[in-house]
Amino acid sequence: MATDTYTYTNKIKNLLKKPSSLFQLSTTELYYKIIENNEGELTELGAINARTGKYTGRSPKDKFIVTEPSYKDDIDWGEVNQPIDEETFLKLYDKVLDYLEAKDELYVFKGYAGSDKKTTLPLTVINELAWHNLFAQNMFIRPESKKEAESIDSGFTIVSAPKFKADPAVDGTNSETFIIVSFKHKIVLIGGTEYAGEMKKSIFSVMNYLLPKGNIMSMHCSANVGKKGDVALFFGLSGTGKTTLSAAADRKLIGDDEHGWNEDGIFNIEGGCYAKAINLSRKKEPQIYDAIKYGTVLENVVVDSEGHVDFDDNYYTENTRAAYPIHHIDNIVVPSKAAHPNTIIFLTADAFGVLPPISKLTKQQAMYHFLSGFTSKLAGTERGVTEPEPSFSTCFGAPFMPLNAKVYANLLGEHIDKHDVDVYLVNTGWTGGKYGVGRRINLNYTRKMVDQAITGELKNAEFTKDEMFGLNIPKDIEGVPQTILNPINAWSKPEEYKEQAQDLISRFKDNFAKFGEDAEDIAQAGGFE
Repeated sequence: MATDTYTYTNKIKNLLKKPSSLFQLSTTELYYKIIENNEGELTELGAINARTGKYTGRSPKDKFIVTEPSYKDDIDWGEVNQPIDEETFLKLYDKVLDYLEAKDELYVFKGYAGSDKKTTLPLTVINELAWHNLFAQNMFIRPESKKEAESIDSGFTIVSAPKFKADPAVDGTNSETFIIVSFKHKIVLIGGTEYAGEMKKSIFSVMNYLLPKGNIMSMHCSANVGKKGDVALFFGLSGTGKTTLSAAADRKLIGDDEHGWNEDGIFNIEGGCYAKAINLSRKKEPQIYDAIKYGTVLENVVVDSEGHVDFDDNYYTENTRAAYPIHHIDNIVVPSKAAHPNTIIFLTADAFGVLPPISKLTKQQAMYHFLSGFTSKLAGTERGVTEPEPSFSTCFGAPFMPLNAKVYANLLGEHIDKHDVDVYLVNTGWTGGKYGVGRRINLNYTRKMVDQAITGELKNAEFTKDEMFGLNIPKDIEGVPQTILNPINAWSKPEEYKEQAQDLISRFKDNFAKFGEDAEDIAQAGGFE
């Protein structure tokens, strides 16, 4: 089979020219199609609710990058970045294009990834499902008009055929599901899963390859800015609080999940927000709750026959979601860019319950915890995760990082030095005991701690050094009980805390050993030696 791009480029062009390829439909037009095709249901909030079938989270074991000589040596191959050869990819790609060619209707959206015009990635998204197309419109940056969309020369194309199922024995996949990125062909090929988040995260992975090539830091973080222009970044995996903590009433949102950091400052990669919706309430998270309205796509939320939404019901999954355009949040930065950050928050959901709710990091500690990326996978975020599982995700986003982790870590270290950034580690997980014994740290307390960190109130606070992790813990924070600041005090039996803390320290050390001799200086500064 020929491996040149000509044949497949022409096939894509033919798909786009089909009379049944519906281009740049409005929200209302997509609503009609979603209802007409029985893809989703209208809710009392005005949002559409869709169900994703058996796949209610990402499928990391089904994600591949095509091995091609031009960039083969750049990729950090392994369990996360799995290789698939070009011939195998092209055969499957050809089958998917033929499958879509036979469809009565397709949905096409053109837009962008990246709000910084110097590095914007033009996108084309081809969808089998109307609600997936609305999701794409919400999550990527929309052109201002249909005329502008028509002029977009795509830098990358998503081809999404969720109802097409691969045959692993023939197609070289691990299951019926596949998410494949080809940098040579500039294609993201998705099939066998209706979980829409695969589209957004695949393009994030693409940007995490492209931006560092231009010496631009790419980050799995949310970002906001205060009235005085002070910028804060919130790093963390899904479920650790990036969206919740960055959506603050007194600060403007830059973005909730994906950002770049260049010589001018911070910029959003996306055009929307993808918030966890389980147990959502207006009282606890008013900005997110009020963003769920006409145009929003809900995923796997329980809705009764009259359209009433029950955010507390996890019947389908813990990983219920709301995807809405960023302009559904009133308090945002337009365009989604800001100056260099003053404060960085590393968010971790510690299922062991031994890390402090907040601690101030030195630069070397920041490098250590960034490379470690300790957190807990929360229920529903990935297939098969039913309760919190302690894990290490390099750069707080390993599933989306194609390059060697040190590329991202070195860029972060350079920026911290250059812009004199304060870095804090914030535990949004458990206290007083591990999961099942202790309790989740009160969100209101976390907000108070984070607020004082990003406003600079903690900068010159009095700190005490934790004897287990070597972390600097503030002795007092207004509005937060002193008993939880130092985690040993929150446990009824200090000896059990120390035993559990030592277990986690051993896990940190074992994990960090994979970085080898090049990171020995950072390992020693982690505080565990």
